Amino acid sequence: MRKQVIHTILLAGVLCAHAFAQKVEIFGGAQYEHLQPSYNAVGWDASVTGNFKHILGITGDFSGVYNSRRTSSSVYTYTVGPVLTARLPVVQPFVHALFGGATTSTAGVSDNAFAMFLGGGLDIGLRKGIGLRLVQADWVMTKFGDQTQDRQGRVSAGIVIKF
Repeated sequence: MRKQVIHTILLAGVLCAHAFAQKVEIFGGAQYEHLQPSYNAVGWDASVTGNFKHILGITGDFSGVYNSRRTSSSVYTYTVGPVLTARLPVVQPFVHALFGGATTSTAGVSDNAFAMFLGGGLDIGLRKGIGLRLVQADWVMTKFGDQTQDRQGRVSAGIVIKF
């Protein structure tokens, strides 16, 4: 009896594996970011997405860019928000709205701000559980004190691992 219960649980797990295959997605890659008035920098972008439904999930996005032209400076962002993904056989386009914060550091002086990303991208499945994010493009809005800067953007690309 015990052996039969174990086999039944294993069989159910194998049959349901496809349903759990895309519960969590981890993205890591490179990004280019333009911030007002003329801050252009490159760095990294990483995110974790938990999918609640087939097309609906929530994403936590973290990124950092660095510029050492005149003075050494960096910008880090940490945002979270909903994501909608079209689960097509090979390509998976998505859109998201992410809200959170940004921290800038220039010559040892830091400042924090509200940050918002609106955008989306296109993932391509390479193998089961591994994909390529061809592009992720976001419109970026930051609010440092009473200054709202909204003519900004970022572009990312990298690897997606799906569990």
